[in-house]
Formats: sequence, C-alpha cells, structure tokens
Amino acid sequence: MIVLGIETSCDETSAALIDEKRVYSSIISSQAVHLRFGGVVPELASRAHLRKIGPIVDEAFSRAGLGWDDVDGLAVTFGPGLVGALLVGVNYVKGLALVHHKPFVGVNHIEGHVYSNFLQPDTPSFPLLCLIVSGGHTQLVVMEDHLRYKMLGKTRDDAVGEAFDKVAKLLGLPYPGGPEIDRRARLGNPDYTTFPIGLSREKTFDFSYSGLKTAVLNFANSLGPEEKERHLNDICAAFQKAAVGALVERTIRAARTYQIKQIAVAGGVAANSELREQLTAAGESFRIKVYFPEMRYCTDNAAMIARAGLERLKNGDRSGLELNAYPSLALGEERQQHG
Repeated sequence: MIVLGIETSCDETSAALIDEKRVYSSIISSQAVHLRFGGVVPELASRAHLRKIGPIVDEAFSRAGLGWDDVDGLAVTFGPGLVGALLVGVNYVKGLALVHHKPFVGVNHIEGHVYSNFLQPDTPSFPLLCLIVSGGHTQLVVMEDHLRYKMLGKTRDDAVGEAFDKVAKLLGLPYPGGPEIDRRARLGNPDYTTFPIGLSREKTFDFSYSGLKTAVLNFANSLGPEEKERHLNDICAAFQKAAVGALVERTIRAARTYQIKQIAVAGGVAANSELREQLTAAGESFRIKVYFPEMRYCTDNAAMIARAGLERLKNGDRSGLELNAYPSLALGEERQQHG
C-alpha cells in the first residue's frame, strides 16, 4: 500500500509518499516568514500553506518517480494544530481524493509523531512506552498495539518544548529557542546552578515545567547584565539538565513499573542531544531499548502522517467529505475522523 501524506498543522508544508517498508519521497518546506516575529503567526502560516501545497505535492511525486495510479490512499493531519493551517491540508486532500477517486483518512498529528519511529528499518515492537515531547505536548503513553493507546501521564502546565522556547526568549536567544538552548548547553556547565524539577516529590508520571521556567527567570534577573552574558551557556546547560532530567526519570520509572522493555520518543524535542544521550544511557542500564526517530523526522513532516495513515487505512478507517479540523484534538480521539 502506497500512501500520500500531507502535513500543514503549523509552519511546515510537507508532502510524502511511503509504503510500509520505504519512504519514496519526503518534502518539507519551512516558513521563514515567522522568524522576525519570534513565533508562528497563524494567518501568515495559512497563506504560506495555500501558496506552497500544490508545488510541494508535485515535487513529492517527482522525487518519488510515482504517479497517481500508484497511490492507494491519502492521509492528512486534521488536528491538533492551527485551525486555519489544518484546514488548508484537509480541504486540499478532499479535493485530491475526489479528483483521483482515492480513499483518505484524517490522522492525529501526535499519532503521526509516534509513527515517525516506524519509518526506519529497525522498528519497535509492542508493548511500547511512548514519550511524546513537543512544543505543545509532553505525554507518557503505553502503546499496546498499532493505534491503541493508554495515557500514563502528561504535563500539568507548560509542555517541555514550550518551556525551552519561553526560556530562550527570556534569555534573549533567537527563535526557535529549543535548538539554540541545546547548542549553547553543550558549551556550558550544567552544574553552574541547580534548577528545580517539577513534581519531584510526587510519585507521578505527570510533568510540570512552569516552576522551572520561573526559576530560570528569577535567577537570570538576579544577575547583572555582564554576568548574565558571561554565564549564558551555563544557564542553558543547567536549565536543560533539569528539563531533560524530569523526562528521563519518569520515562524509565514508567517502563520499569509496567515492565516494558522498549521506549519510543516522538516529537520535536526528540532531536535534543541531551535527551538522546541521557535516555539511551538510562535505558541501557535497565536493559530497555530506546528508539528515536531519524533527525529529519523529529520535526513536523508528512512521512510520519502517511505512516500513521497507512495503519489506519489498513485498519479500515476512512474519512468522509465532512472531515473537519480540530485544533485541540487529543491522542486517541478517533470518532472525529468521520466528522
């Protein structure tokens, strides 16, 4: 089964053609227009998707060397995300499905991130513990089989990716903040100061990052301008140590509690070098195998949407023309795929 995936949930316009064994093409166009605003502007994102989506799909077919006769189905992100951006992709796929007489299915963006781990030759097996870490989500989920999820924990306030971006902004670092903090942290001393880990006194699988963010703000404000500038890399390293420490501790504890021997990390923060090193090392200590997506599939992309869509199409899931965009869609909300 060859699936065309389309992703337009935020500021990447992406199209990909895949089957169960191979990614034929994966085209991602990021929108540079947002850089000067220090964050994504929803209206500008929607307009950019409208301009780019047709050429991006054409390029995906060209790179893959495939035509419409080769395609068995379509998959599109229908939430969560920016509603205007989502609608561009959803409505475009509806048009393609009508014109080319192909079935299509709406895919949860978070489910897509989970399936980014199934785009490589060495794929996880079930049961699987998924750590979902992005700008909008921090969740621990048990995946019992394809498309079956059980929530163990989630953030009670800020998502970890959101915390990275907010801390970067308050430190005066450029957008996007997560990669910049990661880069600077590698040059700094993580023991320069100690920041608190949220909910550390509770035996929970939930996360909290608002207190950490406030602690960094208060500490930075306590320094003079020259001292702050001199120790900027150290502050980034200490912050990243606390932020990643919470993820590693809860994930390993959840895997041991539920006796799960495989962990898959999903979402943009899966690209963080400290998380990759620390979680892999902790997993090895307890004979738990940890999977990370390839770097190119950590951020938003259509290949992951196509891969999740392939499983849904195999499962018999189909969406109709009444499919809508749901900006606050939760993982496992399947009922809304059919309108």
